[in-house]
Amino acid sequence: MSDTPSRDPARDHPIPVGMSSERIERDDNAWTRRLVLFLRIMAVLSILKGLYHWAQVTGFIGGEEDAFENQSTAWQAATVYFAVIELVAAVGLWLATPWGAVVWLTTVVSMAVIELMFPGIYGGSLVVVGLEAVMLAAYLVLAWMAARERPP
Repeated sequence: MSDTPSRDPARDHPIPVGMSSERIERDDNAWTRRLVLFLRIMAVLSILKGLYHWAQVTGFIGGEEDAFENQSTAWQAATVYFAVIELVAAVGLWLATPWGAVVWLTTVVSMAVIELMFPGIYGGSLVVVGLEAVMLAAYLVLAWMAARERPP
């Protein structure tokens, strides 16, 4: 890049050397970048949650009394469901695809419903429901702000 400033034909005055249209465009997509970062963080959390559920299924964690085969059928079904769907959601979230967000939203709502409506399965923790609600709210705010950046 040369040290001489270029001319902006619309304004007919020099553009500073450090300024470029690329920098301005990147700043216009700040909310989209924040949304993608959030989706990637949620992808890592989904991987960890999915691997945790698989560790429960395989008996990698927990004692003999906590073994998968000693749990209720409802607990087993929910654990296998989350073991699979969390990892599928993680892939979609990492790629920032629309289907990844939908699958992730399904996992968030499913966990909240199980905790609230079927407390016998995982214990009915309101802390888990609260965390899921905060993640859902954060996603909705970021998605709304990112959508506002793009012209219709």
